[in-house]
Parts: sequence; structure tokens; C-alpha cells
Amino acid sequence: MNKRASESKPSADNTPITWDTLPLDARQQANLVALGFSQMTPIQSATLPSSLAGRDLIAQAKTGSGKTAAFGLPLLQGLVTASLQVQALILCPTRELADQVCAEVRRLARAYENVKVLTLCGGVPLRGQSASLANGAHVVVGTPGRVLDHLARGNMSLDAMKVLVLDEADRMLEMGFADDIQAIAKQSPKQRQTLLFSATYPDGIAALANKLMRDPLMVTVDTVHETHAIEEWFFEVGEATRLDTVPRLLNHYQPMSTVAFCNTRAQCNDLVAILRGQGFSALTLHGDLDQRDRDQVLVQFSNQSCSVLVATDVAARGLDIADLAAVVNVDTTPDPQIYTHRIGRTGRAGASGLALSLVTLPEMSRASRIEEQSGRPLRWQPLTALGVGNSPLKAPMRTLQIAGGRKEKIRAGDIVGALIGECGLEKDQVGKIALGEFSSYVAVPAAIAFKVCEALNVGRIKGKRVKVRVLDN
Repeated sequence: MNKRASESKPSADNTPITWDTLPLDARQQANLVALGFSQMTPIQSATLPSSLAGRDLIAQAKTGSGKTAAFGLPLLQGLVTASLQVQALILCPTRELADQVCAEVRRLARAYENVKVLTLCGGVPLRGQSASLANGAHVVVGTPGRVLDHLARGNMSLDAMKVLVLDEADRMLEMGFADDIQAIAKQSPKQRQTLLFSATYPDGIAALANKLMRDPLMVTVDTVHETHAIEEWFFEVGEATRLDTVPRLLNHYQPMSTVAFCNTRAQCNDLVAILRGQGFSALTLHGDLDQRDRDQVLVQFSNQSCSVLVATDVAARGLDIADLAAVVNVDTTPDPQIYTHRIGRTGRAGASGLALSLVTLPEMSRASRIEEQSGRPLRWQPLTALGVGNSPLKAPMRTLQIAGGRKEKIRAGDIVGALIGECGLEKDQVGKIALGEFSSYVAVPAAIAFKVCEALNVGRIKGKRVKVRVLDN
């Protein structure tokens, strides 16, 4: 722990502080009610009284704990909207997390007029981002490398910045962003407020905090996922049969959606080939993918067009997939905290989850460390307990890619209208819609995907003909 940090924990009775006890603007109070924020999560009630008072914070909390509002509300409260200078900067490890954070901050910003929130991440051209910065922004959400790039080019200034947020700081350090973060901080006022959020607390976090923060309050809340809602099983396997065991697990348990974690990119590709060969709809997510391919993979998995996502830890960081049925640890991680973080993606919000782990004989010591940290014995099953004869569950949806997005002023309502009017779909047959800058994506029932694609290609969206294709899964 940072030597200068004082420590705070939630009250013993876990009674949440109500929103109306906080010094929030009346407009934000009304906005929170409209957004359905009935009561605070533990991380919000533990941090907001101090962060709204302007204090630096180190908060250790799991993904999905409500931490975006925990740092979003304080930074929005202090904005001077009349000034189009960057007044708050949120750094994230990945573009996917930055997009999620940006969307949530924009929802919270509805309480105020004309708040401009901008994302700055790699994988998209610099020119468009530079033009947006030239028009001004109040809040910037971005990855360290791209933010530093814009600072070096003189496209933005942090002279007016009041709040710096480091979201998932542990992962940013793992990805080698420590120097970039410090370089960014040096270009901002020393009297800023710094809010650091992290799922784990490695030594590097303390070192970073000592350099960037002033007498931070240390808050630890909800760092252990509710494993009682997760059914955990361990299976001993041979190295030669590790990958072939994964489809056996999936056929036995029949989860509707699964994230399978591998330690290497090559292993991800090999496992996807095996799964597809046996009839599963599977996609991979790792560092070799360009941004367009990453976006398409994530869209398909989140909208039920793909039933198995095979990923490395770094690539999957920041994913917040609702209703994830299962996690498979194809490799046993040497770090028990990473194991806890992996399986914590399932069994959320009161739902049950499934965590299946494959362990070779040389990895038994890793399993022992997981057991030691959890404080309870691991549950093991022999592979002979797995049933045979089940067919792979098919993904219920397929994704259509539409060659047109926000740049062409296409909205979700335009796509829904075309699917109902041009293709004859019922409203409940239209799945999730994702709007990109130049492409849009919509999920439709798998059985009619190609028929719908043909109808859209000869029809019109918003009065214009557009090219549509079914994405491969």
C-alpha cells in the first residue's frame, strides 16, 4: 500500500449511503433517478463522499462494481461547461473499455447542458480525432498511447485539467503504459485530483501512486467476486489433449455463451479451429487482430451471434458481457488474482455462472495457489464424468454488417424501420444494434439472416441503398 495513503473500508453493516445525502447538483440527482440508479453500489458509497470533496483516491474494486459512476460523478460535478477546455481525463487500457466508459459518462452528463465527451484511442485515424479536439472537449476518455500522441502533436492541452482518472490501472501497468501515464501526468496541473481504480493491487500501483497522488485515501471494496454464485470445477488433463477437452466440456454443460481463456495467441487460433471443426460458432480475440476485426468479434459475441469467444487475458480486459454463462480456463494461470478476475465475468447480478478449469500435472502447484487464496478446497471431476452424444449449441443470431454508420447519420431507429418495413421482421426479431463511424451491425435470427441480408441489399435504409453482408462466425 502507498505509505502516504490512509485506508477506508465500508461500514460494518454495509448500509449504502443514499444519493440525496451527497452534495450532488439537483440536476444530477434527478438524472440518477431517471437512469434507474436506485441506490449506490458499495464502491460508490465508499468513495463518493471523499471524491466529491476533492480528495485523491486509490480504489480497489472488481469489474462491474459501478466504478464508472464512482469517478464520473465527481469529474462532471466540477465542470465549467462554458469553457471548452479539457477539464477531465480518463485513461483506460483498451479501446473497448474506453468506449464503455465514454458511453456511461455521457449518460451521467445528461444532467448538464452541452457537455462534450470525446474518446481518443488507437485503431482509428488521427485526423478525425484532431478535428474533434480542435472544436473543444470537456472530458476525454482514451488509451495512454493515443492521448500522449495528441499531446506531443499539440492537438490538446491539459492546462485546465482538474481530474485525472486511471481506470483498471493494474492492466495498464501490465501492458507497459507506466511511462506514458507519468508523461501525461507531467503535462497536467500539480493541483489536480487523481482517482485510481484497480481490480488488483500489485507493487507497481503503489509506486505509481507515490509519484502521481497527494495523500490518497485507500478504499478496498468488493474485490472478491461472488464465487458462491459460480459453480467451479477442475479437470486434470494431459498437455496433448488439453484443447480437445474444451469441446467435450461445452457439449456436456451446454452453456449458451462462453469465454475460453488461453495464455497464447497461437493457442487461441488452434482452439478456434478445433471448435469450428466440431460445429461450434467460435471467434478469437487476441493482440494480432486489427481494430476493425476486434470490433466485429466483440459485436458478434455480445449480440449472441457467436457462442464461444477464445481470448487472451490482455485482449479480454475491459470486457463486460452481460449474462455470460461460462468461463473456461484452458490454461491454469500462475496468478490466483487473474483466476478470480477471469471467473468473475460469469455469475453476475444474481445469475448463476460456471467456471471450468483444465490443469496439467506441471500446473498442479498453480491450482494449489488458487485453493490457498480462496480458502476452500477445489472441486475436481474426472474427464470420464463428461457425457457424450450432445450436439454443439448453435448461436441463435447472426450479425449483418451495414456499410454505413454515424458518419452517414444512420441511427438505430433507421435500421429497425428498414428491417420491419423492407424485410417484414417483427420488432422482437431485431437483436442488438451497434453503430460505428462507417459501419453498423444488427443481429437477426440465424435461420433467416441470409434472407434478410438479400432483402436489405435490394431495399433502402433512410432512403438510400446500402451494401449489407452476413459476418462469418
